[in-house]
Amino acid sequence: MPSSALLRINGVAEPEHDGYSHLAGPEPLPESDRPAFGAELRRLNRPPILSEIRSGAHLDSETFEPLTYHLPGIIPEGSTLLVGAPKIGKSWFVLALALAVAEGGRALGLEVESRPVLYFALEDGDRRLQDRCRTLLNGDPIPSDFEYLTWLEPDQIAPTVEAWIAEYPGDAPLMILDTLGKVMPPSLQGESAYQRDYRIGGMLKALAAQSPGTCILTNHHDRKAGSDDFVDRVSGTNGLAGSADTIVLLARGRGESEGTISVTGRDVIEQNYAVTFDGRSGLWSLAGNDLREAADAARVLQATQSLTELPRRIVGYVNEHSEGVSPSQIAEALGVESSHVRVWVRRLLESERIDQPERGLYKPVTSVTPLLSNEATDVTTLPEPY
Repeated sequence: MPSSALLRINGVAEPEHDGYSHLAGPEPLPESDRPAFGAELRRLNRPPILSEIRSGAHLDSETFEPLTYHLPGIIPEGSTLLVGAPKIGKSWFVLALALAVAEGGRALGLEVESRPVLYFALEDGDRRLQDRCRTLLNGDPIPSDFEYLTWLEPDQIAPTVEAWIAEYPGDAPLMILDTLGKVMPPSLQGESAYQRDYRIGGMLKALAAQSPGTCILTNHHDRKAGSDDFVDRVSGTNGLAGSADTIVLLARGRGESEGTISVTGRDVIEQNYAVTFDGRSGLWSLAGNDLREAADAARVLQATQSLTELPRRIVGYVNEHSEGVSPSQIAEALGVESSHVRVWVRRLLESERIDQPERGLYKPVTSVTPLLSNEATDVTTLPEPY
């Protein structure tokens, strides 16, 4: 009887021939082995151009480190574009983050890990940068691990970043480019504005991806024209927004202390957070003790913007009662006529500032569903999906 041993040819198992089996045809593979055998044989015979294609089994066997956050829940590793109007405090925001990360302290009221920091302060000189650091630190010494440059040629972005990252292998450093406009290179011959923006954005993304955990945070102005979608407020073409991993919009009214941070991206929770700005200290803070409270405050702020006193109070009261309230309950709590409340709840419902799950009952608007990240994050500080 022939041996049942198997011969290995190019790593594929084939049955041994006894000299007669060809008369009856090849022995069929077991039904369960046919797909795997065929797929393996096909991959072995692929041309070199397809050699880098990987299988679902390969992806399923991979393990990855949790996503690194440089500002919990808001700024992860990769390329982040921070957008906002001129002179609203973006540079104060990124400088405070840089100092907190260099020391391992708190930024926006959230704890951050200590990491190497390189701050491209391209709109400042040493005098102004020193003054701002001392204001933010309230007299404490500037951290020695805080490194900075105040001048950079456009064609030196990539080599400077690469050389600096190479000094901190495995340390997941943070780089802040303030601002992109100072080093934005001109378009190449025959290159459209979109192509130029996407090329620069792609370069920043590729630089951040060279070292796991690394973040490049780029400070950039927004458009003067408003938009319902805050991503459309990124100045320039969609090339910059499309190439970034994360987009953060910092917004507040001129002369006002209340504002919002809006976040979207490939790995972060898409959400709005209410914040406050102290013009004397230069510090931005969450409106609440954590991201959950700041997200709730942002919903209330959005629902009450441009309202007069009574409808603002009605929205505020409704948002405080997630179980729902009736017009009579609102009127009694606020000490106003029920007829006035009934008129306003109808108007507020039409403008989508409150919700009506059933007749005579009004609740906070909860129709916004953020995109949830599948990476490990401290869920105790993140808002519930609405």
